[in-house]
Amino acid sequence: MAWDSATLRQQFPILQRQVRGKRLVFLDSAASAQKPQAVIDAITHIYTHSYANVHRGIYSLAEEATEAYEAAREKLARFIHAPESAEVIFTRNATEALNLVAYSWGRTNIEPGDRIIITEMEHHANLVPWQQIAQQQRAELLYIPVTVDGELDQAAYAELLTGGAKVVALTLMSNVLGTLPPVREMAAAAHAAGALVVIDAAQAAPHLPVDVQALDADFLALSGHKMGGPAVGALWGRRALLEAMPPFLFGGDMILSVQKYSSVWNDLPYKFEAGTPAIAETVGLGAAVDFLTALGMEAVHQHERELVKYAMAQLPQVPGLRILGPPAERRGGVVAFTLEGIHPHDIASLLDEDAICIRAGLHCAEPLHRRYGLPATARASFYIYNDESDVDALVAGLHKVVKFLRRV
Repeated sequence: MAWDSATLRQQFPILQRQVRGKRLVFLDSAASAQKPQAVIDAITHIYTHSYANVHRGIYSLAEEATEAYEAAREKLARFIHAPESAEVIFTRNATEALNLVAYSWGRTNIEPGDRIIITEMEHHANLVPWQQIAQQQRAELLYIPVTVDGELDQAAYAELLTGGAKVVALTLMSNVLGTLPPVREMAAAAHAAGALVVIDAAQAAPHLPVDVQALDADFLALSGHKMGGPAVGALWGRRALLEAMPPFLFGGDMILSVQKYSSVWNDLPYKFEAGTPAIAETVGLGAAVDFLTALGMEAVHQHERELVKYAMAQLPQVPGLRILGPPAERRGGVVAFTLEGIHPHDIASLLDEDAICIRAGLHCAEPLHRRYGLPATARASFYIYNDESDVDALVAGLHKVVKFLRRV
């Protein structure tokens, strides 16, 4: 059955509004996706019918809230093919999940002289924590280079691994280039070199099937707000690793017993979920997982692949436009570009006059932009509610930008 984004778009209330009397064209889902009515309803329902703190109450509301909260964990575990739901830890976002790994596992296991390997295309969330751990533990931080066409240099990676490594941290999909690295093969090489593998799936999880077992990951982080859910995230980790790690935060619910001078930590996953969690948001994430599961992630990926292919064929019609990254068949739903002589901020500002929303800047990937010698890029990112009409609107808007600014 053909993908029908126009009908699907009707399930997203915000996309029904107009801006300056014009149809909203939202092309910034890589930053944060819009929310379907099903997610909004799930959040509203728990606040109006079943809200209470989870895990501790023995009354009906608390039991209902706990059941909904833990159901979301089960749904997410199935969504990423985790062996068991206890390996899924809820966090504020993918950034916190990656910091949890770096802080808890990294401080415990990385020693002076150890090698940490990351990539030049990493989001700051999977770069700065390892940068800080390398400094604190006196370890060596090494980068897998990005080629001119936006791929990871696999020969350079193999050379880096010859010296051994303690951890390899890499993205499943670049938030700037859209690149889909061969993570499964890279994980196998990392393990052969004795390294653990940490995957940033914040960009990938909303757009393509994610299977932690098939990827052979050791840790994987994701963000619900990029999946059409609320601002909540999750970390998946192998049970043996999580059990050996010390807690990241301390307080209520992550303990079994507290004495004056010592405490006993709770079982997984609660050991890493200190304090009152984002209850309604987590239930909303479960609803987002249901929504995406019903669509089918293979279908989502195929739709975006075709849309990006169309975009990459149409965008070069704009004079002076340069697209960064690999061909459509080797990328996800992200297209970053530059316009000769025009700053990305000016592009985004003028497109906003036509209710077209794109991102402009460094996209939390400053080292990658430095690698290409760019102060910033413009980025259009696509999701389930976008179609060719949105690409056409973007291209028409960019023609107007060029005409206006080059005249000025």
